[in-house]
Amino acid sequence: MRKDFGAKPWIYPEPVLIVATYDENGKPNAMNAAWGGIADDTQVSVCLSPEHKTVKNILASKAFTLSIGDAKNLVACDYVGIASGNNTPNKMEKTGWHFCKAANVNAPLIEELPFTLECKLISYDEKTCRCWGEIINLSVDEKILTADGKIDMQKFEPLIYDPCNHFYYKFGEIAGKAFSDGLKLK
Repeated sequence: MRKDFGAKPWIYPEPVLIVATYDENGKPNAMNAAWGGIADDTQVSVCLSPEHKTVKNILASKAFTLSIGDAKNLVACDYVGIASGNNTPNKMEKTGWHFCKAANVNAPLIEELPFTLECKLISYDEKTCRCWGEIINLSVDEKILTADGKIDMQKFEPLIYDPCNHFYYKFGEIAGKAFSDGLKLK
């Protein structure tokens, strides 16, 4: 038996996306974006309401970084989704995060978040709140890499957002091998 929910903006798993920008004075800001993901080989799409300071910063600088929150940073990741940079001047200081300039775009890297896409703004539609970014670089902290240089999801522990129940989960155990386990049915 199945239950219909109607048209809901839910998809599982939904990564916890942290969008970071610089303001006109070079001060970092970040927010937790509930909806977004890969839109093409070199593009991301994130739903961002126009009243966010982050959106104002993106439109001014034409750049942003998009990190995936991890279990170690759950409290700070949630906080940047609760507090507004428009009226909380010390928002970033409260997170305890450290920032450095991204190598390829005019936006900050959050040093504590080990997985970050550096993006240039392609377009922003205020009516749909859709922000499109071109992926310029993927920056990954070596501490979450395997010995052969690949991302180790168990070291990374990315956060997953449950939009139905409003919980965060962290990545679990390996369930199978992609492009391999299905060969049993060939």
